[in-house]
Amino acid sequence: MNNNDILRRFRYALDIKDTEMVEAFRLSGYEIDRDGVKNFLKKDGEEGQVKCNDRILGLFLDGFITYKRGKMENGKERKPDKKMTNNMILKKMQIALGFRSDDMLKIFRLAGLEISNSELSALFRNKEHNNYKECGDKYMRNFLKGLTICYRDVD
Repeated sequence: MNNNDILRRFRYALDIKDTEMVEAFRLSGYEIDRDGVKNFLKKDGEEGQVKCNDRILGLFLDGFITYKRGKMENGKERKPDKKMTNNMILKKMQIALGFRSDDMLKIFRLAGLEISNSELSALFRNKEHNNYKECGDKYMRNFLKGLTICYRDVD
């Protein structure tokens, strides 16, 4: 999955308005207007589509965390990530939504993917850890599908 697709599906699943996306970007220090957001959301190959790189997706997710949960208590700013992996994206989505492990498992289950608690925790481990598991597109696709089912009552 590419970053534009992830951004599109996440926005659709949670029914995030353009103005909310602009605000999330602003909270991360990235200035963009509604037209700029719409260009990220256009389908692949559609005229005017702008590629969403890892840094921009990371800024949006960091801003969305701040939008949903408020600023960090210690006053620190989140540092933008230059390279985003599906594991990092999934973790940022989990934080923004305030999900615990059982919430994540429920979302995967709604999409028809049964994973164990240990398999889920392996997705969030440090890359250097023995039990680290790479979050492939299958997990990301199913998580976004489960979010859509949960929040939009779509089957």
